[in-house]
Amino acid sequence: MFKDNLISLRKIHNLSQDELAYKIGVSRQTLSKYETGESLPDIEKCKKIADVFGVSVDELISYEKDDLGLNVPPKGKHVFGMVKVGDKGQIVIPAKARKIFDINPGDNLIILGDEGQGLAIIKEKGLLNLLRDARKENNK
Repeated sequence: MFKDNLISLRKIHNLSQDELAYKIGVSRQTLSKYETGESLPDIEKCKKIADVFGVSVDELISYEKDDLGLNVPPKGKHVFGMVKVGDKGQIVIPAKARKIFDINPGDNLIILGDEGQGLAIIKEKGLLNLLRDARKENNK
């Protein structure tokens, strides 16, 4: 997974092996070994690589492309997979999403929509905090 993620991120960012190697402080040959799976970087080099691409170390190391074939998402962005809409419009929010966003049974969620962009889900508490902060900024 690491080597595949490294290769795809390097190509997405239009970096040569030489350019990326320079940015993280290794030789092109060392980077080539990372990409072939011949060797693995230490944790400090993993952090540098993740920082160059704006992804988390965890995603750099362990992200697996899903059925959608999407590459490693930027830090703070997530792809949780696909869900099916039930007969009455219900969806099941994936466990990883519920954990990251602290969504628990009984929480109120607000569904926002933009016909050009799609749907967004936000916790009621999160929206109320966002609105409160916006009011404070407008009153300055």
